[in-house]
Formats: sequence, C-alpha cells, structure tokens
Amino acid sequence: MSHGRRYTTDAAELSEDVRLRTRDIDPKKLIYYATVIDQGSFTRAAKILGVKQPALSISMNRLEAMLAVKIMERGSQGVTTTPQGDLLYSHARRIRDEIFLADRNLHSDVDHENSPIRLGCLMSLTSNVVPSAIARWRSGFPDTELHVADATQFDLMNGLLCREHDFVLGFAERHQFAGGLRQRVLFRDRLCVAARPGHPLFSERELTPSSLVDYPWASLPSGPFDVRFENIFESAGISLLGGVTICVSIALMKTLMSCSDHLGLLPRHAVQNEIADGRLTILPITMPEFSRSIAIFFREGSTIEGPSRALVDEIQLFGSQCYRADG
Repeated sequence: MSHGRRYTTDAAELSEDVRLRTRDIDPKKLIYYATVIDQGSFTRAAKILGVKQPALSISMNRLEAMLAVKIMERGSQGVTTTPQGDLLYSHARRIRDEIFLADRNLHSDVDHENSPIRLGCLMSLTSNVVPSAIARWRSGFPDTELHVADATQFDLMNGLLCREHDFVLGFAERHQFAGGLRQRVLFRDRLCVAARPGHPLFSERELTPSSLVDYPWASLPSGPFDVRFENIFESAGISLLGGVTICVSIALMKTLMSCSDHLGLLPRHAVQNEIADGRLTILPITMPEFSRSIAIFFREGSTIEGPSRALVDEIQLFGSQCYRADG
C-alpha cells in the first residue's frame, strides 16, 4: 500500500505544525519505534521491550496520530518505514542509544582497575599495529577485558565524548572539532600507494603522482571533518579522474585492490601481510603529504594508568618501529 508516496525526505520541508508537534514526543515512544524498525516486526519488538504486542501497536498508532505523519507501513512481510519514518528513525535510534549509554555509565562498576578497557582506533591501524600491540600486551594482562572498535575519526571523537571509548587513536592533524579532549602524539605514520603486482602502472618507465589520475581508487570512509585522500593529491595540484569506491572495511578495500586495477592509499604496515603473500605491492611514489602523526585522544581530566597505560605504550612502541622500518 504505497499511499502515493507523497512524503518529504528533508526535515526542512516538514510543516511548522509538525515541527511544533515534535516538542511533545514521548521519548519512550521513540525507543519503541526504533526497536520496531530494527526488528521489522511488532511481535519481536514487543518481546525485546517486555510489553504486550497490542499495547505496542497502540503506542505506535498514537505516535503517528500525534505527529500527523505516516511513519511506517504494516504488511504481511513485516514493518517498513516511509521516507518520513526513515527521518524519524535516525533520530529515535540515536536517542535510544544515548539513553542506554547514560544508564550504563551511571551504573558502571567504579572499580576501574578491573573494568573493561574500551579502545577506539582508525581502520588503517587494525591490520597490524593494534593487533600486534595487543598480542604483546596480553601476555602481561591475561585477564583484562578489552573492547576494540574501529571507525572514522569523526565517529571516534563523538564516541569518546559520549564515553563509548576510554581513549582513541586518530590523526593528530584532525582534532579541531574535539572540544573537551586532549591528545598526545604517539608516532609518525607514512602513507603509500598500494596496487596489485600486475597493475599497468608497474610497466611505466617513470612514475609520477600524475600517473595515478586515470585509475579507480579504493578508499576507507571519511568523516565530516576528515581530510579525504583526494584532497591530499589536490594539495599537490593533482585531480584524480578515476572513480572512487568507498569501502566500509579495510579488508574489503585491500581485496578490491588485489583483484582489480584499483589503487589505495594506506600505511605500509596496513598491507604488510598482503605484500608478503604477493597480493599487493607498493608503487615507488612518495609525496610530503603522505606523512602524518598518530595520536592518542582522551577526555579532559581523565587519566590513563595500569593496563590501559601499558596498552598505549605497546601501541606507541610498535607504531614507532613500523615507521622506522618504512623509512
């Protein structure tokens, strides 16, 4: 039942009447709504929420009536969102997650010595530096629980401010939006252009940065304030002409590079294993813009001690060794 799909997708296009109604939204209904959409079913959502299915359905009917906007479609295959429902869901999910996070932080164990360590890091560091550091650190702290999450710099900083991470590893040059945070540079990092061994560029007599413009590129996601890899080349007066494939994981990015003519900009340590087994190699091209600093970020007023400090020390040691090896 399409109802003509006469829905807008931009919040700016919602009527003033609707915007006024949103001031009276019950946060519990938003949590219910986010769960219904996550599960795609009233029955499954009711089970997770611990409420009766009829009561949940009535609650969602009242939310739609209050907003005067259709936010979901009910059918034999389950529940789906309308375009305006998508817009509401993106906010409802964030509100739900923030409430759950606040509850966890308020009732978390105050015994920091035995609390889990929550580390956030850039995707490019998960191939070698962070795993190798963890392996060496683990021998000294066999019982300490460690959670590791990778993301874009923007998401890492938001997660740190929201206390989803205890500390994060990011680019020192990209912290202008990180109010309330402190940083300490751990090591220098150097980017390289990687490609499959049989790539056409290896047959060229002389490689220059301009040689790269006609080929497709694979790239990791960038956040709103991140410097995209295209900008690194543009700063040297080079505009890339090939298409760009944004990969949601570093594993996907490296696989795409190894089975096609896609090029990728990564630290050498991130492709060390692929170089060893012959799937990727490094093009002999260097630019000053390829050098960067990796820093640890933590909240103002917090301290990094005990197992956390030992882990940071191992990351700094291994990262520094990789940089010296690349030099």
